[in-house]
Amino acid sequence: MEQEDKAVSVKAPLRAFRLVSAGLFLFACLGSSPAGGEEADPYTLAVVPRVTPIAVHRDWAPLAERLSRETRLSIRLKVYRSYAQFEEDLLKGVPDLVFMSPYHAVRARRAQGYIPLVRDSAKLLTGILVVRRESPVRTIRDLDGGEMAFPSPNAFGASLYMRALLTEKEKIRFTPRYVGTHTNVYRHVILGKAKAGGGVMGTLGKETPEVRNQLRIVYETPSVPPHPLCAHPRVPKEVRQSVTEALLRLGADEAAQGLLNAVSLSRPVPADYARDYQRLEQLNLEKYVSHGAF
Repeated sequence: MEQEDKAVSVKAPLRAFRLVSAGLFLFACLGSSPAGGEEADPYTLAVVPRVTPIAVHRDWAPLAERLSRETRLSIRLKVYRSYAQFEEDLLKGVPDLVFMSPYHAVRARRAQGYIPLVRDSAKLLTGILVVRRESPVRTIRDLDGGEMAFPSPNAFGASLYMRALLTEKEKIRFTPRYVGTHTNVYRHVILGKAKAGGGVMGTLGKETPEVRNQLRIVYETPSVPPHPLCAHPRVPKEVRQSVTEALLRLGADEAAQGLLNAVSLSRPVPADYARDYQRLEQLNLEKYVSHGAF
């Protein structure tokens, strides 16, 4: 993925990047069944598609395989190409285990009763608005009336919360352009296809220096507890407990730190809906949620 990032950092067209992702997407999905456990009845592990399918598979397949060994269960990674596909399955309760955004935790609890198991304690989630480093934009007011790139309407920190704050708190008028992933947002801004773009600290930090050094943060959302790994209530309590305990053990294992860093669970701790995510219900973001295909 490093080579892909370098190839498209400034000059390579976004079309080439998308073709590579789409062409390898089938491989990512078919190659996602880790060894271990009984293959007859696997538990699906879905991941919100903040980055390309290839990057999701690269980061999450090793952890799914390790969890299968640790729990003696069959845990099969399910990779999604778009937020719309992910959300459709999530709200129908299709996946058993899901790594989802904080506001997805609110919506998924309402729709299906998903239960948070663990979250990272190393960093909070902070949405960011970036511009090109040499951009003349100095304050948020300089973006009034411009076009902004976002991953998807329902990406929490990068889009949903960000658009609500820009509209209601900052009184900024803008035209949103939805480009699929955080990865695409950063490249749209670098290539001058959008005046600014929404992302989160975590995904920007995982970009190559060539990408990060060409961007500048001009606005941040308030920070909230980060993405939880949740389970559908049909998953037996003993399985939920086994997965939770396995992740907490990995968090205490220095040799497993690379696995957890890759998936933004560097220091896993038990998650609690009332303590961590219930407050997000008060943000009144439903009017910004899109039910269309993105």
